[in-house]
Amino acid sequence: MSILSTLGLFIITAIAEIVGCYLPYLWLKKSASAWVLLPAAFSLALFAWLLSLHPTAAGRVYAAYGGVYVSVAILWLWGVDGIRPHLWDFVGVAITLLGMGIIMFAPR
Repeated sequence: MSILSTLGLFIITAIAEIVGCYLPYLWLKKSASAWVLLPAAFSLALFAWLLSLHPTAAGRVYAAYGGVYVSVAILWLWGVDGIRPHLWDFVGVAITLLGMGIIMFAPR
């Protein structure tokens, strides 16, 4: 799997996980309808299925995915929550993406 394909799959996977967790948050904290739990469950099932599409060991995929998850979560903070990230948020994203790249693409 190419680097761009892997990164794209990780990004889609992260969005599915964040949506699957954000919808119950809306129900629990923001008085959203309990109906939001149905798409949340679908989104979390999609997240689990997407993780299974990676062609390497599950533990390595989960470890590397964490770096992309952090990046997408910071973008979610900005785009959905309307909170502009700080410089140190971006530094943290860069470090996690470096770690993801090492884990996924280092020669074996």
